Amino acid sequence: MTAATINIGILAHVDAGKTSLSERLLFDHGAIQRLGSVSEGTTTTDSGDIERQRGITIRAAVASFWVDNLQVNLIDTPGHPDFIAEVDRSLSVIDGAVLVVSAVQGVQAQTRVLMKSLSALKLPTTIFVNKIDQRGARPEEVKKQIEALLRLKVIPCNTVKSLGDQNASVAPIGSEEREALLLQATILTDNDPSLLQFLVDGGIPTVEMLAPILRAQTVEGLVKPVYFGSALTGAGVPDLSAGLKMFCRPLDLTPDNNELRGRIFAIERGDRGEKIAYARLYAGKIQERDRVECSRHERNGNVSKYETLITGLELVSPNSRDKEKKRGGAILTTGNIGKIIGPNNIKVGDYLGKGEIGRVGHNFSPPNLEAIVRPQIPSDAAKLNTALLRLAEEDPLISAHLVEGGAMALLLYGEVQREVIAAKLLRDFGVEAVFDKVRPVYFERPVGIGQAFQEMDHRGGPNRFFATIGLRVEPGVFGSGIVYDNKEHFGHLPLAFHKAVEETVHLTLTQGLYGWQVTDCNVTMTHAGYGSSVSTAADFRQLTPLIIMEALRGAGSKVYEPYHNFELEMPSAVFGVVSSKLSALGADIAKFSDNGAYIVIQGGIPAREVQQFLETLPGLTQGQGAWLAYPGEDQPTKGQIPVRARTDGNPLNRDEYMLHLSGRTGERKREKDARPGGF
Repeated sequence: MTAATINIGILAHVDAGKTSLSERLLFDHGAIQRLGSVSEGTTTTDSGDIERQRGITIRAAVASFWVDNLQVNLIDTPGHPDFIAEVDRSLSVIDGAVLVVSAVQGVQAQTRVLMKSLSALKLPTTIFVNKIDQRGARPEEVKKQIEALLRLKVIPCNTVKSLGDQNASVAPIGSEEREALLLQATILTDNDPSLLQFLVDGGIPTVEMLAPILRAQTVEGLVKPVYFGSALTGAGVPDLSAGLKMFCRPLDLTPDNNELRGRIFAIERGDRGEKIAYARLYAGKIQERDRVECSRHERNGNVSKYETLITGLELVSPNSRDKEKKRGGAILTTGNIGKIIGPNNIKVGDYLGKGEIGRVGHNFSPPNLEAIVRPQIPSDAAKLNTALLRLAEEDPLISAHLVEGGAMALLLYGEVQREVIAAKLLRDFGVEAVFDKVRPVYFERPVGIGQAFQEMDHRGGPNRFFATIGLRVEPGVFGSGIVYDNKEHFGHLPLAFHKAVEETVHLTLTQGLYGWQVTDCNVTMTHAGYGSSVSTAADFRQLTPLIIMEALRGAGSKVYEPYHNFELEMPSAVFGVVSSKLSALGADIAKFSDNGAYIVIQGGIPAREVQQFLETLPGLTQGQGAWLAYPGEDQPTKGQIPVRARTDGNPLNRDEYMLHLSGRTGERKREKDARPGGF
């Protein structure tokens, strides 16, 4: 009989003790023989050199252990906000979560952001209040913070007996502790009328009676069990382990366990440079030498399908070093996580088998900063490009793309991520990179309707193209991206020419009238034609930028910038100075509430100003400000319109663009030589 498996994510604000808790769980359950230390760089899940040097988690890591007959796959996620994309990908494949909160620092900004996403996804979540062994620990006060700031109904499942040193201890709530059980029962009655009636009738709750009710409400996301303890000393960790078995259940998204369904949520490179893809399987099974159908959502909105051969497979399992695995007999089954080794065509976010599965990603703000990266040694340009494209396979949100002069543009969350990428480039690829100043990312939307058309001139010539193209540009639905429609003229061109136009439209619109990516735009083909003996796909690729940019110029575009919605709780006494700072940064305050001691304000702020505000927030609020931000509706830029230098030859200027194309005469000449008569 196959053992049950659950996949648990451990999440926390940086330095709350998340990795230490992962290490303690693995050690206590016999998965590792020695307890590692974050400060010494010896933990199991922080295995990379850079992670160990910095003492932070950068990449999500998976380890496994047994709790009785239950296999727990543990995903240790980064706590630093610069690596929130790793957390996002982990949330899409887990069955439940442990949110770690420091008993000293309490609820912090990232704690609130994480809990908001866990609640939105309705993930069963257990809270572990860590560090009761440290001086300044205030577990009861932190519990009240969790209730108030995270707006949760929490159920304490153990009690602190002593705190503040290495002898700190806890005790589970037993049936003799009637006051604690009555508190649990009272909270549970909000969603259980029969329990309410039981208490009204004078009934006395017991641990055995409340356990199934607590489990059911936790699974539904109605309440959050809370355990107090210390990852360093192990206090409270056995209670948490029992809670994982009680409160989490495998995610059941499909009734058909025979049809393969899975998802790729992380990619790394092995010691020999081979690609290793982490896959969560929801249904079916995979083994080595299987050919697996996969699908991918492309940036242009299309879904592409491909097939890959499973050349190597390693299970994430407490028994991962058994003889069967060494003989190549590993089988990845429903509910489990495995490492697919070797296939170069797999990317993060791809689906295995039949269609989409798992929870939807993108629960956090996308990167809104950009940096241009150049090699310190110009001759290393090709190495830099290759290296960054490989890093983009591991983290697609950095979206590396080539710009003029052998440089690459990267999307980033912040300075720490930039420093880590620079260290990886030097360590793994031997490339010393120079980063230009990080700048905010803007984008454009069309504001009207514009169209352009050019008919093929059979005479050819240096400024002529053997192609007829007409395109119309108009505003699209918010959030739709670029929607391309060629249905009316689909049969007028060979398929390769249609593909050349569509791909070039998407590529060209990465730089709009002001140089920023265009979004929420409908593009329609209005004219199409070709010469059967003379036209090539290159004609359509080279003409399309002129046509689409002329149409966009006719439509006009407006530059937007990403905004974050925010909620800020602070002492009433500092409201004036904080609101003045927010106003100076361009923030809008939509509403606020005042309970006397504290004020809560809500509003929107340009994403580019968030980091600056957060750097000043502790000083403005005497360390008592609680900040929560998440992606909001973007807004038109105010004042002078920001412009980004073009890197595409500037199809807005025909003469300049044609001069740019003249640098590609080799390709053009080869195609002309292949035409009848050399045209």
